[in-house]
Amino acid sequence: MNIDHNFEVRLEWSGNLGEGTREYRGYSRHNEITAKGKHSIDGSSARVFHGSADRWNPEELLIAALSQCHMLSYLHVAVSRGIVVTAYHDEVSGTMKQTDNGGGHFTSVTLRPVVTISGGNESDAMDAHAEASKKCFIAASVNFPVLHQPRIIVEH
Repeated sequence: MNIDHNFEVRLEWSGNLGEGTREYRGYSRHNEITAKGKHSIDGSSARVFHGSADRWNPEELLIAALSQCHMLSYLHVAVSRGIVVTAYHDEVSGTMKQTDNGGGHFTSVTLRPVVTISGGNESDAMDAHAEASKKCFIAASVNFPVLHQPRIIVEH
């Protein structure tokens, strides 16, 4: 089954401080990401790249997308395996290497999901992360390793 799905967002730069990009430090990195019917996301570059620390940056959005995709895939796999998930949270980190030419790339992202279950087998719940990883569209689209350090908590 090959089905195409299309997604659309709109990005608008709001960082012209009067002289556009005349100088590297003479403009703001502020931007706004919108999609029809959704709340907007205030974006910027990371603080290290002269952005605003109180706005989302592309690097954070990328690792958040990986975490969210894995969680949604995991919940689907859990249902199919009869695992009852009652809580899920993740602490995600990513490492990006900046190159001499001013570019860069991620070298890895590590997900640390903590999953609480009230039904199903603990080892099966742990194993479900591997299947979820294979089903995650975002993880399948990146060219760096997405590592997993899951933990399962069994409710009694």
